[in-house]
Amino acid sequence: MKSAKQIQESFESYLRSLDYSRRPDDLYAPIRYVLSLGGKRIRPTFLIMAYNMFAEELDAVYSTAAGMEIFHNFTLLHDDLMDKADIRRGKATVHRKWNENTAILSGDGMLVLAYRYLLNTPGPGLKKILDIANETFTGIMEGQQYDMEFETRNDVTEQEYIEMIRLKTSVLLAACVQMGAVLGGASDKDAGLLYEFGEKIGLAFQLQDDMLDVYGDPAVFGKKIGGDILCNKKTYLYINAYRLADFHQKEELDRWARYEGNDPESKIAAVRSVYDAVGVKALSERLIESLFDEAMTKLDAVDLPESRKSILRGYAGGLLNRVL
Repeated sequence: MKSAKQIQESFESYLRSLDYSRRPDDLYAPIRYVLSLGGKRIRPTFLIMAYNMFAEELDAVYSTAAGMEIFHNFTLLHDDLMDKADIRRGKATVHRKWNENTAILSGDGMLVLAYRYLLNTPGPGLKKILDIANETFTGIMEGQQYDMEFETRNDVTEQEYIEMIRLKTSVLLAACVQMGAVLGGASDKDAGLLYEFGEKIGLAFQLQDDMLDVYGDPAVFGKKIGGDILCNKKTYLYINAYRLADFHQKEELDRWARYEGNDPESKIAAVRSVYDAVGVKALSERLIESLFDEAMTKLDAVDLPESRKSILRGYAGGLLNRVL
């Protein structure tokens, strides 16, 4: 079996070798730009790792993995546009480097490109892979709509938020793990367990991402800190801060939610101060730990020897800073 590093290096080389340039160049240049920014390539790595648990010829699934990675970056491009984000992976976002119309059109081009590579999935599993992809992509759009609606609501519950991030973020990672298992010849039961594993890891990863948006180092995080606060995102942190806040703290959160001034740093600092006072960071960390444990339980149940599961287990643990 290949290590995570070997898989990532080999897949990155494959991704960089793809030739998807056509005219007009102004349509394709932003796509090349987005895919050249790198990133951890988490989703294709999960897909290839899951495949490698059951099969050895990794090249067979690189096109499928590329399709899912291109789709993921398409969602980020449009997400940045909706959130008016300036920075992604330490570089200017497409709508800042070019313009909003270019970001919309090039994003649409990435969606078509993603399907082009998914359609190169080998063997009899293509229909199943496309069914998984279509259900996943639909869920992501539903999650994005919920996310947008939550910005103007003051009654979002923790359960609603968890469902939103499950759709917007977690199902894509889960689908990649499931696709890898399916293409590797896993049983329906094992493919289902691995989907649930990916879903739990995806939830934990998004909750960790939410924490980093408030408490992370911008140099490490790859984008400005506090974007969720500035956009009035109803994250797990915000929902529970408001639930635990006293009367004056609630007034403070409400005041900054209505704020339309030009001092974003003050808003971020004030909201984070309430977070600190009510202890929601620790609350979030406990939920992340619980979700990680649930994911490991699902992986434990997969009908393979531990030697075939250890690389996937270790990779997931590394993403969430867990020592196994």
